[in-house]
This record gives sequence, C-alpha cells and structure tokens, in this order.
Amino acid sequence: MNHSPTVTVHFSQAILQAAQRLGLRLPNDLVAEMEARERVDLESQDRLWEAFCQAAADPLVGVDLGLALQVGHLDTAGMILMSCETLGEAVESLLDYHPIVGEGGTFHFQAVTAHRCELRYQPLYHTRQATRVEAVMASMLNLTRWSTGDAFRPACLTVCHAPQTDTSRYHDRLGLPVRFNADHNALVFDAEQLRLPLIHANPALCRHLRGLADDLLARLENPSLGARVSALIRDHPHWGKERIAGQLGMSGRHLIRKLADEGTGFKLLRDTLLRERAEQALADGERAGQIAEELGFSDESAFVKAFKRWTGSTPARFRAERGD
Repeated sequence: MNHSPTVTVHFSQAILQAAQRLGLRLPNDLVAEMEARERVDLESQDRLWEAFCQAAADPLVGVDLGLALQVGHLDTAGMILMSCETLGEAVESLLDYHPIVGEGGTFHFQAVTAHRCELRYQPLYHTRQATRVEAVMASMLNLTRWSTGDAFRPACLTVCHAPQTDTSRYHDRLGLPVRFNADHNALVFDAEQLRLPLIHANPALCRHLRGLADDLLARLENPSLGARVSALIRDHPHWGKERIAGQLGMSGRHLIRKLADEGTGFKLLRDTLLRERAEQALADGERAGQIAEELGFSDESAFVKAFKRWTGSTPARFRAERGD
C-alpha cells in the first residue's frame, strides 16, 4: 500500500548535529519534532533542509555534511554496509536496504563498460535538491573510502545540476574530479574495485543485521494503520474520520477501535498533523483565514480556537513571537 515517504531520524539528527557544530540556529519546534520521532516524513525533512541551508548560507554545506556523516546516521543499513565482506557485496546491500535510511531517493548500479561502473542516485524530492544530492554523494564517497581503509579510488563523481560555487572548491573538499550537468548523479569507478575487502567485515553480524533489516523493510512496505491514517490526513487535511475510514475500507467505529489497539486515536493523529501544518503555514506568512480553509475548519474563528487549544497561543501571538 502506498504511504508517505520517510527518512530515519538518525539521518535527520546528522543535520541537527551539523547545525550545532556550525553554531547555526534552527527553529525550536522543528528541532523538537525531529527528536520525537523514529521516522521523519519527507515534508518535515524538506523543512529541515530548508532551515539548515538558509542558516548555513554556504553552497557546499551539503558536501560538508556528507563528509561528516557516520555509519550510525544510516541506521541498520549503515551497519550492514560496514560489515559486508567486499565492496561489491556492500553495493548489493545498499540497493536492497537503502529505504531504511530514506525513501526520498533510489539507487541503481550500472555496468557502463566491461571495466567501468556507476553507482547512481535519483532523488525524489525537490526542496534544496542540489545540496541534498551533494550530501548523499559525498557520504557515499567518504564512507566507501573509510570502509575500504582508503583503498577505494573512484574515477570521478557526476551530478545532474550545475555547480553551486567555484568548481575548484568541490575538488578541494572531495579530492576527485566532479562533472556537472551530467545525465546521472553517480559515483564512477573501475569494476575491479568491487572486489576490495572491507576492513570491518563481519559475516555473522551481517547476517544478523540483515534479518533485522528485512523486518524494518516489511514495516515500511506495510505501515501501521496509524501511519496510513496520518498519510491520508496529511494529504487531505479537510477530511473527517468517516471519509478517511471509508478510504481504508472500514467504518469510522472500526477505525477508532483499530487505532486504539495501536495505542493512538484519530483525534490525536489529526490534531498533531493539523498543528504541524498550521504552524508551518503561519511561519510561511499565510493568513489565518486561508489556513482555516485549507485545513477544513468552518471559519477562521474555529481555527483560532483549535490553534489555541493545541499551543496555548493564538495564531497572531505565535507569529509575533517568531518575529514574522
């Protein structure tokens, strides 16, 4: 069943840690949101990247983040990649398990010639796409070098976008040629390097982690009822309980019972998501009346009452406190 793409919170925390190292101030509500989740929806991840890039004001902040990324930021998938025996096995595992890290992009391995191959990445997001792609490619390069004891020697890195700063800065940071406006985002290397042994290879651990990862993938592919309800509310904030229940092929009463079995409730899920949407809309400068209409409230007054119940503050005061 289709569901909203998510990212492991560990990757989001890598961004928060980078912001802290750089002395960047991110919105408190956004930071709290990242700390309270196991998986982060792509919409929230978009807002995190936007805030991070605005605060950094450095075109190569994505490259620097990727180079600083550690195995733990990739969740179980990162541990699997580290414990594989060869680089080729790690590439195969990346193709299988990358959704655990994030469902915002896909990887593909392509043998271009008999001796040359490419590990390609296709993003599914649009917000700050170039910077995020550079973060992904830099992390792949850095972790592959690290896991092979610096034996990995790629020919070049290619990206689909134009350079965001002087091209010499990319070479200085990454230590290899970077080609821009290419057909694919790819790490290009000799096929023979797939045989490189990994310095932390641990076959027994790798088998164990793959079992855990298979369970994680199954949960992602078959999300909980609460996750499915949240996705529908996010896509259709004006829908009520009965319409969402109908979309899921059940009655409103049955939906309430099934959510209770998962330890949650429709009102809690809806209030949480509407609050997030409302706070973001206010931060973006939307009028309260416009937000009320988008979220399905009968009028602006009803929205203001709900917002005050959620936050203890009126929309006007919330906006004033943010300095907007």
